[in-house]
Amino acid sequence: MNPEQNVTAEIIECCAEIEKLCDQTRCPIKPAACKEDYYEIVSKKGKCCDEYFCAPPKDKCIVTINGTTTLKNLGDIWNSVDPCSKYSCDYGSEGITEVTTIKEYCTNSCNNGYQLKPVLGQCCGECVQKTSVVDKDYNNYEEHPCKRDCVAGSPPKLCKYKFIVEWYETLSKACYNCPSNATDCSRPHCITGDGTRKSVLVINRMMPGPTINVCFGDKIIVDLQNNLLGETTSIHWHGMHQRRTPYMDGVPFVSQCPISQKQTFRYNFYADKAGTHFYHSHTGVQRGDGSLGALIVRLPRSEDVHAKLYDHDEPKHLMVLQDWTTVTGISMFNAFHHSNGDNKPQNILINGKGRWWKAAQVNNVLHKQTNPRSLNDLLQNKRSPESHETYLNETKLMPLQVFTVVENKRYRLRLVNAEFLNCPMEISVDNHTMTVIASDGSDIKPVEVETLVTYAGERFDFVIAANQKPGNYWIRVKGLMDCDARSNSAHQVAILRYNGTVEEEPLDVPNYEYQRLGRQLNALNRGVEDSTTISITETNSAHQDPKNGVLKDEADIKFFIAYDFYAKNNTKFYIPGLYGFNEVLKSSQRKSSPQLNHISMKLLSYPLMTARNLIDDSLFCNSSTFVNQGIDCRADFCHCPHVLQVKLNAVVEMVLIDEGYTYDSNHPFHLHGNDFHVIGMEKLNGTASIERVKEMDKNGELYRRLKGSPIKDTVTVPHGGYTIIRFKANNPGYWLFHCHIEFHAEIGMALVVKVGEHSDMLSVPRNLPTC
Repeated sequence: MNPEQNVTAEIIECCAEIEKLCDQTRCPIKPAACKEDYYEIVSKKGKCCDEYFCAPPKDKCIVTINGTTTLKNLGDIWNSVDPCSKYSCDYGSEGITEVTTIKEYCTNSCNNGYQLKPVLGQCCGECVQKTSVVDKDYNNYEEHPCKRDCVAGSPPKLCKYKFIVEWYETLSKACYNCPSNATDCSRPHCITGDGTRKSVLVINRMMPGPTINVCFGDKIIVDLQNNLLGETTSIHWHGMHQRRTPYMDGVPFVSQCPISQKQTFRYNFYADKAGTHFYHSHTGVQRGDGSLGALIVRLPRSEDVHAKLYDHDEPKHLMVLQDWTTVTGISMFNAFHHSNGDNKPQNILINGKGRWWKAAQVNNVLHKQTNPRSLNDLLQNKRSPESHETYLNETKLMPLQVFTVVENKRYRLRLVNAEFLNCPMEISVDNHTMTVIASDGSDIKPVEVETLVTYAGERFDFVIAANQKPGNYWIRVKGLMDCDARSNSAHQVAILRYNGTVEEEPLDVPNYEYQRLGRQLNALNRGVEDSTTISITETNSAHQDPKNGVLKDEADIKFFIAYDFYAKNNTKFYIPGLYGFNEVLKSSQRKSSPQLNHISMKLLSYPLMTARNLIDDSLFCNSSTFVNQGIDCRADFCHCPHVLQVKLNAVVEMVLIDEGYTYDSNHPFHLHGNDFHVIGMEKLNGTASIERVKEMDKNGELYRRLKGSPIKDTVTVPHGGYTIIRFKANNPGYWLFHCHIEFHAEIGMALVVKVGEHSDMLSVPRNLPTC
């Protein structure tokens, strides 16, 4: 017998035995029901019979919690006894549902000055301030490991910070005997301002808040804890494009939900744009009350195109400028829009410090008045003449910011304009020139000037050469527009002090009338038409033009965006028939509305970026949608989710037009998620209606610079003129574009640029909070 025949015979014999066995087997009867109502009857093919048994239903897990048996759906997560673990109903290795354990990952490390405290029911505990001492690191992160010299080739760091935002007070109990005792003014948590006692909304009881110093490529994690009383908040990282983390941009109802009281939100993003930047609240007018700070991203010196121009780039050579009011931002906002209040800053601060230099002038006037209290009230310093004398003596002692330099060394200074009202600022340094090398984090070819004008949201880097006779020199900041001599003549000084010289102030008393002659960069309400100043458009990028086509002859899509203040029945401030715009008796109380293309921005009740599954394009509007509906927004008040939609990777051009009919004003605009080339800027004679500018464009009369144009993310538009910007729309998402004057943005002077389709946008993290 061959082997194949032998195998076949064995198989036949085995099968016969099985059939004989099955004939003798009684198959089980299918049960009528399972004992537990959450089980179901399933069958499994056996050798001779179908086998029946009760099993958990598919896509569900049976669990017992606190003695009670229940069902969990596939994907459900619930707590375990261990705070560091959670349970989840998932598919097992054989495709059936089973309960798995999820472990929480904790670093269990705290910044210097903090210690880890266990919290009942929490896995990781929380970092709390050490109780033995008040460590200075809690206030300024001086010893933070990410604050370091950046070295080429070094791996990036994970940089963690804890921010606590809360209402606080200037000259609080933490200041002890400041300003009488100058040392007390430097105590932790002592916010001096200009000596005016007022409420401030600040981070870690500092103003400005802690400076974040990191290297390019570092990952930044900020846990923002909202300790406000019934208010929401958020933080925008001004200058960070969030290309890998678009949901961390910090704009409520665009990129995230606002952060509620007593809640902590973790911002988690990459420092992928080198330069001088800052962070600030993007909720209401909170920035004006002090919720802001600097964000500096450094490069290794070997990668800095301007490294040969300076000897020192030190964290202490940072200037953060603020316009300053004697009341809170929301009080001023309400008084201005609903009653007789104004929107004029009283003063300017440099790094949260300053003096009210007008106090001496006011004091002279007070002694000549028969009713001095009324003048005090007018200046919003509600003091009796006697208490005013005390205030006058105090303000003379308020500390000023001092920048120390060494003779014959060159220093890179970083300037942040964090103002919230319409107060452009002119900066100069007595006896010294400034070599401007960067704006908004982008390098420009060096420009030597005597004065520099900066607008809300702008940043500039400039080099000061300590080449004068050693001594003390004023750094002067002079307010323009709503800060000029027509209102409060707001101005402030800091001191440039040569090391080793006597610690004293320059002899001359600062005054608003001081004028520094010479070259000026970024002048107010001037463009390329003015040969006496240097327009920002006339600066040159320090890098080669990009090869992405952004500076080609014609953009893929062009938007004309005109704006002004319009006499409208803005429903936030007027009720037609009761007190409509034209029904208000006092003309001073008729406040016009700043709008883009006659539309006020009205956001949805959920974030565009993270809740995009709820959105369809019919929810959006622009000037065309109203025309199609037969609505004339020039006559009527129009407000809606104003969205401009562009295809991914399109070259977008915006022609920003200040029509110049109302007020002699000025507006700086900021684009989130992208920087842009500034390719044109001009102030026209008379007004600049959108029809006129379109006709000029048609005739080739608009100035465009398509080679070497500077790169920025915030830019001004001359009154009665235009500014042209270009960018490549290569960062998919929803990005805010708005006037950076807080009062204007808050009442709708904004729109959103939608880049790409929803399918182009990055997925949203599962644990991101919803509204």
